[in-house]
Amino acid sequence: MAVWGGASESDLKAAGAEALPDGPSGVRLRGWHIESSRRPILNSLALQEWEEKLGTSHLPEMVFGESSLYLLHEDSGLKLHFNAFDALKGWKREPLPPVEVPAAAKWKFRSKPFQQVILDYDYTFTTPYCGSEAIEPNPEKAISEDGCCSLCWEDCDERIDLAALSSKEPILFYDEVVLYEDELADNGVSLLTVKVRVMPSCWFLLLRFWKGFPSDSASYGDPNLISQRLPVIAHKTQRLKVSRCPEKSPFHRAA
Repeated sequence: MAVWGGASESDLKAAGAEALPDGPSGVRLRGWHIESSRRPILNSLALQEWEEKLGTSHLPEMVFGESSLYLLHEDSGLKLHFNAFDALKGWKREPLPPVEVPAAAKWKFRSKPFQQVILDYDYTFTTPYCGSEAIEPNPEKAISEDGCCSLCWEDCDERIDLAALSSKEPILFYDEVVLYEDELADNGVSLLTVKVRVMPSCWFLLLRFWKGFPSDSASYGDPNLISQRLPVIAHKTQRLKVSRCPEKSPFHRAA
């Protein structure tokens, strides 16, 4: 559910921000238009269309195909957006082998009890997706002489300032959007979500894919707690550079 984080009209005004008018959940702050949208699960017809486009007969049980989060830098036209379709394209392009868990033997028979079903795809729907980006030219503002910017992610040694996120700044806008979810036949959960928090000095976004398993321990279903017990396989920090817009500060992402 979208909230204003307890921010009052005076907090918004003091930060130079304003709530989006006429229905959309979001805020406009320092040249950024930040908007979230949550819609119902795709119906069977829409799922069939997605299967055809993605070239698969397998999709998560719950696909929130019209739900999204996007951030638009209005001057440069830089748009960062997060959606289920692009995330599932990432899953389809990275054919991981099926995860073997004790319940897998039962799943092989769940759709055809008298005929073994070979699980030859990653049924956890794990995706390397880190978001989508694009340039949406603003016809009212010239970006450059040729009217075009280009985007480039580059590796860097800088780190996200996590200390800044624990400051006492008011939260001007917060939302969490579920992109897709599968309960793995009641034997766990696969969940892709994106969260955003907007403060006067910055915004912070977290895209998380989570595989949880049922357990007697309540913490085992909490990504924040269990992630502290898992080994780090890889860590990468990148920054996005927008060419021909040198006055714009790059921002960073970590994976």
